[in-house]
Amino acid sequence: MKGPVVRDYVALLGTKGGPAIRPGSSMPTSNLLCLNGRQIVVDCGLGVTRGLVDQRMQLKDLSLIFISHLHSDHYLELGPLLHTAWTAGLKTPVDVYGPDGLAAYWDGFLASMKADIDIRVDDEGRPDLRDLVIFHSVDAGEVVIRDGIRVTAIRTEHPPLVDCFAYSFRTETRHVVFSGDTAPLAALEEFARGADLLIHEAMLETALPALMQRVGNGSDKLMAHWLRSHTFAHDAAQTATRAGVKRLALSHLIPSDDPDYGSEDWRKAVDGHWDGLLIVGQDGKRIDLA
Repeated sequence: MKGPVVRDYVALLGTKGGPAIRPGSSMPTSNLLCLNGRQIVVDCGLGVTRGLVDQRMQLKDLSLIFISHLHSDHYLELGPLLHTAWTAGLKTPVDVYGPDGLAAYWDGFLASMKADIDIRVDDEGRPDLRDLVIFHSVDAGEVVIRDGIRVTAIRTEHPPLVDCFAYSFRTETRHVVFSGDTAPLAALEEFARGADLLIHEAMLETALPALMQRVGNGSDKLMAHWLRSHTFAHDAAQTATRAGVKRLALSHLIPSDDPDYGSEDWRKAVDGHWDGLLIVGQDGKRIDLA
């Protein structure tokens, strides 16, 4: 007897740009992509574990994770997610794809949790977590072909980091692209050509001065980083238009937690640059790919 058919979809688990959270704010970047019956996690910012459970995912089924780059709002909860999945019954391998440096992060996490892991292996009879997780370093080009899903990557423009990637996930019938963190990038237009869905980071230009005031402990260097390393909403819209994608979702929103700005402001920001279907990211938002 066959089980239920799992529809292809993307769930935006965390849609906030940057690592800080405040009362009432959304959570940093993480996503769940379902393609060909596979559940794929893309980025593991703070809150990813709760976000996956809220999507009714059994954590013991975790098997495939992609990390775009080594800023904390994209991988801070990778270790805790893997450990929590293990305590929830994980006993099969998990493949993690991402930049060089992730394995060192994992080694540090394992060192910090050695006492707990050892006692759970000895006292509870669990398989050793250290044997279950396999790291793969990503470079531009083809990353992996698995279960009818072809994953490719390009480097984005996100200084000072060099190993920062956009990911394309393609099957015979679907094409989904995650921009990763990036300044406006012409190469992304061809990379996302005709995609069913482009999930692109976005900044709201008029809201940045107020955000600087709320951050409180940044200097002019923070504003300079935003301007050279991220994309305004209208530029993301232009990229989507030139790429000819079917739908555009704005995520990794900067800001996402200012009560003076809401979905209508994001829509106004792309007005005249994008006339297709626009999704303004909200935590837990599920986008059906059918």
